[in-house]
Amino acid sequence: MAVSTEIISPEALAQQGEYMDRVRAWWASQGVTPRAYIDTYGCQQNEADSERMLGMLLEMGYQAQEEPEGADIIIINTCAVREHAEQRVFGNLGALTHTKRRHGGQKIFFTGCMAGQQIVVDRIRKSYPHVDCVLSSHAQWQLPELLYHSLTGSKRQFVTPDKGNIAEGLPVARKGQLKGWVSIMYGCNNFCTYCIVPYVRGRERSRQPEDIVREVREMIDSGFKDITLLGQNVNSYGKDLGLGVDFADLLRMLSELPGDFVLRFMTSHPKDASKKLFDTMASSPKIAKHIHLPFQAGNDRVLKAMNRSYTSGQYLELVRYAREKMPDLVLTSDVIVGFPGETDEEFEDTLKLVEQVRYDALFTFIFSPRTGTPAAKMDDPFTKAQKQARFDRLLETQNRISQEKHSAYVGKTLRVLVDGQDGEFLTARTDGGRLVRLEGDPALVGTFQNVTITGNTTWSLTGSIEEA
Repeated sequence: MAVSTEIISPEALAQQGEYMDRVRAWWASQGVTPRAYIDTYGCQQNEADSERMLGMLLEMGYQAQEEPEGADIIIINTCAVREHAEQRVFGNLGALTHTKRRHGGQKIFFTGCMAGQQIVVDRIRKSYPHVDCVLSSHAQWQLPELLYHSLTGSKRQFVTPDKGNIAEGLPVARKGQLKGWVSIMYGCNNFCTYCIVPYVRGRERSRQPEDIVREVREMIDSGFKDITLLGQNVNSYGKDLGLGVDFADLLRMLSELPGDFVLRFMTSHPKDASKKLFDTMASSPKIAKHIHLPFQAGNDRVLKAMNRSYTSGQYLELVRYAREKMPDLVLTSDVIVGFPGETDEEFEDTLKLVEQVRYDALFTFIFSPRTGTPAAKMDDPFTKAQKQARFDRLLETQNRISQEKHSAYVGKTLRVLVDGQDGEFLTARTDGGRLVRLEGDPALVGTFQNVTITGNTTWSLTGSIEEA
């Protein structure tokens, strides 16, 4: 059953501010500057959550560091979407017994989507005694209070409320000053049969549009030029608010803010993608002409078994309309290979859809059963070897298409945002999010430049900056 929603009151948030003061005073009494390390797994939403937890830690007097050794607090922010990621988390968590043995006062906090699963909480309680606190993503706003109690002698804490929430006004420590995330909503109502997210993140809950506009405006004023709006399903933004403001309206409001910047968003669910959204994207030069639109499978029976709420035909019509409005649209997607019961013939429908749409890139996965989801109980007669063979065919098909799509860029001039360095080259992103490698002055990082594309690989482009 999905969790319900709770709006965190200003009074409760103010209390957390008081706990921040208490933690800072406690460390001052020790005469040391504490250090913090956050290890983040999974999606951009987890990255955004980690930025807020780090923001709170900095307010409490901590300094961030890039390794667990010697840290006074380690926060493991986890992902529950894939089994492999979970096993990696448990392996790394076990290894922290050694860092804690060498640094006796070290506190280890475990949070994120895995902390929303009771089976995981029970395992940590029993087998990982060096973990001081388990808090689900719904309790992250309580970090100052939980940390204060841990520092002042509290026993192990397990805080996993069954209510999702929205907590505004928390401090945030963003990575860099050029590209940033903004969460516009949390949770998911779709209950795809393979997905654990609704059970650990809760029901959809949208932030107020004025809070989002204020946050984005502050980022623009601080120099951010590449801003990504986040949600498990951004297309359903606003449905729970009753304000008559949908995602397309929010995009339009943000794109009208003054400044030179690019707006991106993810992830979109096809059942809620609308012509209004595509029209809005097409109308504004500040909205990136890129959409990540997961289709997951090309066969209608499999889509129904996944509870995806659309058919392959409906998906193709969305793509047709979007490309009609935005001929240069960059389209990426997710695909699951080997969903329980998927036959070879049904997989062929997926390959056909990939050939029809011709994606710029795909994120491909072999089905990973998640305990607690309906798909984990479905009959699955096909072997890992059979699924791997399909997966390899899908990769071969998409790599060929990506190479062909990228080669078509050669000779074109594109406006890109120079966003960093990789060895001797500058790196940049096109409006559609394609990686471009350039030669140029590092002083250009953070600027928009016109670039002529001179070469390509399957995964990236190369280019030269046009002379002013």
